[in-house]
Amino acid sequence: MTTTNLEPRTVTESGNGILEIFPLDPTEETLVNLLTELFRDHWSKITFGPLIQGAVYEIKATEPPEKIGMLDGYLTVDFGAWHFHICIGEHKGSAKNPTDPELARHRRTARAEFYRRLNPDGSVGSWGVRLFNGKDEQQITIFLPNAFLSDEMKYLKTPDWSRLTLWDDLRRRYLGLEPDPKDRSGKTFFHG
Repeated sequence: MTTTNLEPRTVTESGNGILEIFPLDPTEETLVNLLTELFRDHWSKITFGPLIQGAVYEIKATEPPEKIGMLDGYLTVDFGAWHFHICIGEHKGSAKNPTDPELARHRRTARAEFYRRLNPDGSVGSWGVRLFNGKDEQQITIFLPNAFLSDEMKYLKTPDWSRLTLWDDLRRRYLGLEPDPKDRSGKTFFHG
């Protein structure tokens, strides 16, 4: 699996609190592998959609995708009644209608990252994956299972640390990082 040696960084995001970012090399191969795995194998555990100022789409699939495939740089995840496309690779358009290279760069994922959101006390309260296009516009956030929330997004009375198995596994395989005790430091989930 592709790993990166990019150093984690901490950023303060207006309205979203403090995030610890773990950069991921946004190659087509890496993103195809990661997104296919998440949507094929973990569709029932994740919530996803854009998270931008003024709008959060928390989409939860009710069944596995019927098809996941690539065409002209776009990964399509098809759930039957609905689907989405995300440009993660080389996008050229067709011979009759080629895509302007500048527009292709705008559309394609240029930044990918794992993140963990810090609570006001510095402990960790949520975990996820984010992709941004060539103009640094968010394409998607994938909210990973949360130790403080059930699959139905209900608060748990006590943290369920087993819900961090996917986070730990993804960090190990994609970033070369072992589980971090900091991920199990929180006492509750805070909205930001």
